[in-house]
This record gives sequence, structure tokens and C-alpha cells, in this order.
Amino acid sequence: MAIEYRLLKESTDCSARLGEIKTPHGIIETPIFMPVGTKATVKTMTPEEVKRLGAQIILSNTYHLYLKPGHRLIKDAGGLHKFMNWDKPILTDSGGFQVFSLGDLRKITEEGVEFRSHIDGSSHFISPEKSIEIQNFLGSDIMMAFDECTPYPSSYEYAKKSMERTTRWAKRCKDYHQDWKRQGLFGIIQGGMYKDLREKSAQGIIDIGFPGYAIGGLSVGESKELMCEMLDFTTPLLPKDKPRYLMGVGTPDYLFESVIRGIDMADCVYPTRIARNGAVMTSRGRLTIRNAKYSRDFSQLDPECDCYTCRNYSRAYIRHLLNVNEVLGARLTTIHNLYFLIKLMENIRKAIKEDRLMEYREEFYKKYGYIN
Repeated sequence: MAIEYRLLKESTDCSARLGEIKTPHGIIETPIFMPVGTKATVKTMTPEEVKRLGAQIILSNTYHLYLKPGHRLIKDAGGLHKFMNWDKPILTDSGGFQVFSLGDLRKITEEGVEFRSHIDGSSHFISPEKSIEIQNFLGSDIMMAFDECTPYPSSYEYAKKSMERTTRWAKRCKDYHQDWKRQGLFGIIQGGMYKDLREKSAQGIIDIGFPGYAIGGLSVGESKELMCEMLDFTTPLLPKDKPRYLMGVGTPDYLFESVIRGIDMADCVYPTRIARNGAVMTSRGRLTIRNAKYSRDFSQLDPECDCYTCRNYSRAYIRHLLNVNEVLGARLTTIHNLYFLIKLMENIRKAIKEDRLMEYREEFYKKYGYIN
């Protein structure tokens, strides 16, 4: 199998766990945050820079790469790793979330999804089989089954119909995929905000059998309390001997809350997106560096950070770059934000190892400003 998970330690004061995921391009230490390289690049960064930050795996997007430059071109280039010069693990999502986000531009049937490109309006069709074919051509280490991401809020009837279709599609994805030694394939649990549907989804996807499982359809607009409630219910349903991936979370509090509930993997565009908008995460909370109060602040972004940006540049200089639209400003804030979350997950792994994760969480929350 391309993907093998080893559970190393379970926390004594919560459901957090340490583990390792073995992939064809290296071992991933979990829990892990995965930077997002949607279009075969982490925006503003070279792969070498991302690697130097300590990233162990990145995520790329099937939908976007299918449209441009095309999965066949990437296959001809030797696969996504070679195409983008990244020699560590890559996870590709199925394209489902992006397709379903198109709204009126797409039509869902049992066979798959017919949609119009957001780029030029051209018509396309992605089925479960087509999604796997695209990901096969990309050559990622971990692929995701094609699913229907249930929107929030949704009626019980819609969520049930959507969840059942996702299960049928997962079976078609597994049946189509052949090279299990080269690429792993994860199933995705859906069911909206309904516990009985989450349970049925988990049973159905686990019965099909995958080397890893993702929880989809959370962090889509619901409250943090509701997300945590659904995680509390859903995560224990998943096998202990397989990696657990929560899709689309990336704020420090969501990462903590996910890990203490037994999640091993997470991804989000959050750190890179807010960086381009001039915001950074620091040990004392989030700062909007574009603000005028930083115009003569010659201190580093975060006095407790030793990233490249914080070692070399001041808040005033970075603010200047952002406000005159110099790309270096976005590069420097991106470096810092990615390093911040990668370092946070490293500290979380250390805290789990030392049986003090809940203590570390409280310390972090107080300093960051989540609690008084």
C-alpha cells in the first residue's frame, strides 16, 4: 500500500494522538497542517522556501489543475512532483468542493457533475471515475474520493440524499483506482450537521475500506461550537489504525480543537490568504499590518518568532510594502504565517508527547487572546 499509518502515542488527557504516515515521497509526522498549493504552487513561495519552513506535505487542487494547465500536460511532465519541483508528499483533493461551489454553473446527477468553467464558461463533466483519472495523472501520494460537499445549512432530506450519493461515489472511486502501491485514496465522511447521517456515512465509507478517512462538510459556515460537537461525535467512529483528516480548517483555535478530538491532518488557505490581505498571526494574536499604527513600528512581526521574516524585517517596512502593492510584502507575510502554523503543529506534537497538550492549549489561548 502507498499509505501506511503508525499510531505512536495517545494523549492521556484528551483524544489527541501522535502518529506517522508513510508515503512514497516520505514520512509525515502527525498531527500535521498542510499548506495549500491550489494551482501547483503555494502562492508567492518557491517549493524550496516552503520546504525550509518545515512543511512535510502540501495540498493541490484537482479542479484547478484539470482546467489549467490540464492533467495530461502534467502527466507528460512526469507528474505533479516533477512539474512543480516538490519531492515531498502531495495530497490532491477530488475537485468536489470547488465544483459544488460553482452554484448555478453546475448540475449534479448520479453519474457526476456537469459544470461550466469559472475561467471561460466552457462545459465540462467530472464523474467519480474522471476525478480519479485526473488524480492518477497528477501522481499525488494521497488522493481524495469524489464527494458531494453538503452546504450549510441544509435540510435533513438534502443532507441524506447528498450523503448517500457520496457513499455510492466513493465505491466507484475505489473500484476505478488500480495502483494502490503508488497512490493512496481516502474516503470522505459527509452527512451535514445530522449525527445519524454522519454515523451512516462513516459506516458506509468504512465498509468500502480506505487507507485513510476524511471528515468533510465542516467549517462551511456553522458555528465553532457546532463543528466541535460534530467532531466529538464523528471522529470516534473512525478506525484508530488509519489517519483522520479534517478538511478545510487552519486557524490556530480550529487546529487545537481538531487535534484534541483525534484529528491527524488539516489544511486551509487561511494563512496564505490573510497574508496577502496584510494580516499575520502572532503569539499575541492576529495583527492587521496594513493599519496606520504600524507605520513607525520598527519591531518584528512577532517577538517570539524566529522565521526569516521576523529575523530580518520590521512591521513598518512590511506595512510599506503592502501599502504600495509590492509583492515582497505578501511574500514576507506568507512566510511568517505558514511558519507560524507549521511551528504551532510542531509544538502541539511535542506537547502530546509530553502529556501536556491541554495545558499548552490554555497557555496559547490566553496569549493569543482567545480567552481572558
